[in-house]
Amino acid sequence: MKRHLLTALALLGLTACGGGATGPDAPIVVGSVSALSGGATFPEASQAAKAVFDRANAQGGVNGHRIDYQIVDDKGDPATAASAARQVVSGGAVALVGGASLIDCQINARYYEQQKILSIAGIGVDATCFDSPNIGPANVGPFHDMTLTLLYGSQVLHLNNICALIEVAGNTLPAYQAAIQRWSDITGQKLHYLDATLPYGASDYTPYIVKARQAGCKAVTVNPVEPDSIGQLKAAEAQGWNDVTWLLLTSVYSTNYAEAITNAGAGVYVPAEFYPFTDANSPQTRDWRDLMTRNNIPLTSFSQGGYLAATYFLEVARGIRGDITRESVTTALHEMRPISNPMVGTPYVFGPGRAHNENTAGWPVKLLTGTNRWQLAADDWLRIPGK
Repeated sequence: MKRHLLTALALLGLTACGGGATGPDAPIVVGSVSALSGGATFPEASQAAKAVFDRANAQGGVNGHRIDYQIVDDKGDPATAASAARQVVSGGAVALVGGASLIDCQINARYYEQQKILSIAGIGVDATCFDSPNIGPANVGPFHDMTLTLLYGSQVLHLNNICALIEVAGNTLPAYQAAIQRWSDITGQKLHYLDATLPYGASDYTPYIVKARQAGCKAVTVNPVEPDSIGQLKAAEAQGWNDVTWLLLTSVYSTNYAEAITNAGAGVYVPAEFYPFTDANSPQTRDWRDLMTRNNIPLTSFSQGGYLAATYFLEVARGIRGDITRESVTTALHEMRPISNPMVGTPYVFGPGRAHNENTAGWPVKLLTGTNRWQLAADDWLRIPGK
């Protein structure tokens, strides 16, 4: 009797590990490992995904099954991130969807491979997010973003003496170097000056700004979070460096950032990863904007990523015939046809590849001194040639 009980428990454990909705009323468990607290938080991504799933549930779910969306906070802590991933996977999740974290990919990518579970991250941040067979982010990512912002500066703005100040976290430096090299390969140009020693969260960026100015930089690309960029622009203003053009990443594209900038030099330019949300009347973002507004979720690129990740998952899951399990979801994502959406310039596809970084388009926006608002800086998507 005892042996039979242990066997039954083992079988139940195997079923839970596989995850899925097999009964007529069983929910489809979907997980998310996100940074909800800690030094750098991105709560809008998973909030947006939840809003998409809640709406789907109100409309009958997926093939009659309700989505049970479980969001776990990694707190920006490696040990907590590892624990969060195990909580989601052992809870029977068929996939991870809509997460945004500085460390989830780097900490958990190998574990996701071992557990044969896929993740449609709302926002991929570190290099591993785009170099894993089991993770396919909805966003362009900071590395293609850097190639795009350099292309806009050199090919559209026709800027010379472009420099780079890089904030390095974890394993990101080689990926940023590769992004810069890709720009060089396309244009034949080289950076005028490179400093890859910028710290995150510095109290004073003046020494770095002074060196860049003394090097003769006319434009500077940086990969900052908002507070760091604000500090860098203020340091440039304090030095009277008002003719420099800033070629930044989507990480600073927000209304709060625009309102905080008193002097943007010759302009701040960003290749937005999704159709610019500050274009308030655009049909491209209407459904996302209406859903976020109804649920009191901030209108940011992070909520765009979470919304799209959940939207992609739903379209794929609704095409599954039979039980929706981790195995059937994995097969469906590997075999899916590309999904087009007006909020992105590249159709989304997960596919069976060893890496996932196919989203290569950004929509340029600009912030000029004295405007305190973002403006469209192009009539179409900017794309990385040959990608």
